[in-house]
Amino acid sequence: MVTARERASLVLNLMAAVNGIASGTTVRVAVSSPAEVTEVHNWCRNSGNSVYAVHEAEIEVYRGSMESAAATLAPHQLPGYRLWFYTNFHCNLACDYCCVSSSPRADPWPLGAELVTELVSVGSANGVREIYLTGGEPFLNPELPGIVEACTAAAPTVLLTNGMLLRGMRRSWLEAMPRDGLCLQISVDSATPELHDLHRGEGSWSRAIEGVRVAKDAGFDVRLAATLTTGAAAEERALAGLCAELNLTHDETIVRRVAQQGVATRGISISRATVVPEVCVTGRGVYWHPVAATDPAMQVHDHLADLSGAIDTIRDEFLAYRRQGDMLAASFPCA
Repeated sequence: MVTARERASLVLNLMAAVNGIASGTTVRVAVSSPAEVTEVHNWCRNSGNSVYAVHEAEIEVYRGSMESAAATLAPHQLPGYRLWFYTNFHCNLACDYCCVSSSPRADPWPLGAELVTELVSVGSANGVREIYLTGGEPFLNPELPGIVEACTAAAPTVLLTNGMLLRGMRRSWLEAMPRDGLCLQISVDSATPELHDLHRGEGSWSRAIEGVRVAKDAGFDVRLAATLTTGAAAEERALAGLCAELNLTHDETIVRRVAQQGVATRGISISRATVVPEVCVTGRGVYWHPVAATDPAMQVHDHLADLSGAIDTIRDEFLAYRRQGDMLAASFPCA
């Protein structure tokens, strides 16, 4: 319970703090109890301002509306800016930390080129500006060439792959893909085979490196993605040297931690309240984030007929979490 005197003091502090900042910026005000947090919420609602985040012993107030507050995030953190597609779930590898349990025996749940084309159109109308294709291993989906064509025609596209299948027919697929607007993100966990092969299987590192060279020689933009468990700093330094050998830009290397999803028994625990959403489409429905694209708790819709509605749902829930507190400050990089 907040007394009338405490309420008056809190409101005066709020008015002084918020009036002293420019519109579109934030300020922190000290609070000493959940009741005071509620009072700040009430004051913001009545004054046209917004609670931006709740911190320990402080509450951060945004001068203006919450919709404007969301605009302070980096563009890729805004729900609907990125659109992910799981082209399929089966894979030629069975990595021991795969967040969606992909393997040669996994149910494929493939997406077809016609459906992806329709969903890309819906996504573009709802603000999608970047597209990401992942799996499983996308080069196991026979409709991948058509999927890539539809996506690159709509927005810059990143194709995630383990790089091991770029031979024969699939190399022909690759060479027919557009160079403009397409980047290949190839999984390489370490600068030498030992660590990579430990998690992904013997011989997988050398074939991934071969895939990098094939893609580079074919004229594609290529970047590496490393999933690391321990010794991250040392591995990152070593990867920088590998990038130099492969004539890649190390600044664009993606370093990911293991998430406790899929077959991973350890790793970062994530939920809808603790990770910035990146809209993700699979053959099973629409999910909050690609790192949890088989987790029932992260499923937003169990059908694909209303992608626009799913994006709206994610945006609304995201804003609700931000009103409650700064729980979504952490993004989980997949690309």
